Amino acid sequence: MDKKDNLKKVVETALAEQKVPHVKLKRLGTEKVDIEKLTKPSKETRQEYWGKGLTSAAIILIIVLVASIIGFIAVHGLATFFQDHVNVFHFLTSSDWEPSEGKNHVGAAAMIVTSFAVTILAALVATPFAIAVALFMTEYSSKKGGKFLQSVMELLVGIPSVVYGFLGLTIIVPVMRNLFGGTGFGILSATLVLFVMVLPTITSLTVDSLKAVPKHYRQASLALGATHWQTIYKVVLRVATPRIMTAVIFGMARAFGEALAVQMVIGNAVLMPYNLVSPSATLTSQLTSQMGNTVMGTLPNNALWSLALLLLIMALVFNFLVRLIGKKGQN
Repeated sequence: MDKKDNLKKVVETALAEQKVPHVKLKRLGTEKVDIEKLTKPSKETRQEYWGKGLTSAAIILIIVLVASIIGFIAVHGLATFFQDHVNVFHFLTSSDWEPSEGKNHVGAAAMIVTSFAVTILAALVATPFAIAVALFMTEYSSKKGGKFLQSVMELLVGIPSVVYGFLGLTIIVPVMRNLFGGTGFGILSATLVLFVMVLPTITSLTVDSLKAVPKHYRQASLALGATHWQTIYKVVLRVATPRIMTAVIFGMARAFGEALAVQMVIGNAVLMPYNLVSPSATLTSQLTSQMGNTVMGTLPNNALWSLALLLLIMALVFNFLVRLIGKKGQN
């Protein structure tokens, strides 16, 4: 007995054993059942195969693309140490940055310190404002007020970084010059620009974290006699702390990788900063200003790729911290 006969027998059995006989199927009978059509994949099955195939191809393409980017940056960044024989410890601790003078003048310490200083200061300034705005949007304002503030935050996110840099150059730098003297360029000017740039990111993610707190937590606290502010301070903020920390780290990652706006207000002088209003340079500002002035494969070019490798490592570190804090928040 072949497969077609087996299938006919299964169909006959199904028709005979059905509790509520289907008039159309009973009239149709097993002789007119299209066995070929039943055994071939349906249109929906073929669409599912195509969907799985396209999804798998997209995932593979993304993996290959990310691996290629990481590999390309790693190969060129490590060439400074393996091909040009620059000492890694000297690269990380020295502030003498003149790659065209030789391998003993490749020190990125000043840019590393400035990058971390600008990032940390911008996060410290922006976080209280972001939490305050997020609390107002979720706990105090009306729905129309919350939507208006949300649209304002989206507008701030959509402004190009060059516009922020130009505003900082024309407004913040002259103010710093009048208040503290000097050129007005420096870490403080870059911090204020980055404060405005990372504020929408931290605020939006903080709003999401506060909305994720279950309502019955608030209701239980209020039922026990706590005031609205006590509920916010003792319950809502404590429950949302891991998510808020994640928002702050995302903001720091945005600040650490910002290039054009920082370049326009920080002064681009590769010097170890001795105060907040002295010209300096970050990893990103040095990359954007010098990459076009070097020849591929030379020591100055490889040194810049090493700076790019540092930025990539920091991006991976930020992602690791986000995942680590997220797991702790789930626990």
